[in-house]
Amino acid sequence: MDASKLKADWNYPTRILFGSGRINELPAVCKSMGIKAPLLVTDTGLVNTPMVQDAINANNNAGIPTGLFYDVRSNPNGANVAAGVAHYKQGRHDAVIAFGGGSALDAGKAIALMTGQTHTLWDFEDIGDNWTRVNENGIAKTIAIPTTSGTGSEVGRASVIVDEAEHVKKIIFHPGMLPQRVIADPALTISLPATITAATGMDAFSHSLEAYCSPAYHPMADGIAIEAMRLIKEWLDLAYNEPENLAARSHMMTASIMGATAFQKGLGAMHALAHPLGALYDVHHGLLNAIVMPYVLERNRAAIENKMEHLARCLDLEDTSFDAMLVYIKGLRSRLGIPDKLQAIGIDDRQKQTIGQMARADASAGGNPIDLSEQDYEDLFMTCLSGRA
Repeated sequence: MDASKLKADWNYPTRILFGSGRINELPAVCKSMGIKAPLLVTDTGLVNTPMVQDAINANNNAGIPTGLFYDVRSNPNGANVAAGVAHYKQGRHDAVIAFGGGSALDAGKAIALMTGQTHTLWDFEDIGDNWTRVNENGIAKTIAIPTTSGTGSEVGRASVIVDEAEHVKKIIFHPGMLPQRVIADPALTISLPATITAATGMDAFSHSLEAYCSPAYHPMADGIAIEAMRLIKEWLDLAYNEPENLAARSHMMTASIMGATAFQKGLGAMHALAHPLGALYDVHHGLLNAIVMPYVLERNRAAIENKMEHLARCLDLEDTSFDAMLVYIKGLRSRLGIPDKLQAIGIDDRQKQTIGQMARADASAGGNPIDLSEQDYEDLFMTCLSGRA
């Protein structure tokens, strides 16, 4: 497939400029939005890369002076957001360009939210009607530019931020956090290390899989989730083994966007476990989802077996049983070099009770097909830790 033909402008769920080379349109996008002095938010891993410097230079050359903030951790925290807001105000910026993987995108969106608020960041945690406290006029304009194909945060209305005081990942939510423009250029993902391609790809798969398994009624999300998983089945191996394959990179970026669109339906125990583990151990979110995935599916088997059989048919597996889906997922994980237990990435059982408590309290737990107790989550964690049921 000629990747140069994979270009489109979409308006779902926001305005998306998709295709290789679309990053060159950043100055025009800024001008169309009336942006005159944006702050580009990225992370320490990307700040010195040509893609970031080229974007800033393109804006500067077009008469759009662009600032830079990159003090963002792999699991962004409240201090990162506060520092970014201070930098935004000091530079008298008028918009945020969130540029990078999920960490930079989440941090950038949270910074944009907080530029004009009087409440604290944690006052907007996604609980009840907390979102109504937001001064909508105080949210800065946002352009999102993803450089990975995993979180789909570029089309999300929330950011996942670590509360350092409580060592907890919290979801900060407001509909106005959805970026007004997305530049989805798959060429920006070509330089990703294979390990990140694998982890982010599995993250995208987990978003669609958990959304599909959620018991909520949302046929539109189910359809998007199934097609995203089909794309991932067809293209993730190729993106991993042939990193410069633009067709594979394009389809994976599309699947990532689709997964994040679908999970408005809900998530589940994969994310309920991955969030506390990421906060406590500072491990890549997608890697955690990939490791715990088959164990969570097995735990939910009684509630999702029919759905998994249908999914196996949609993915054109030769065997369309629940067990065949597990075999497929474990095989994909193995081909991508992802371990089959949490012990392999340095996690131990010293905080198992805390993890059980945090998982049960996580916002994602509400979408799990089976209502799991703190003890259930602790037991599930121990299974994921050892790789043995």
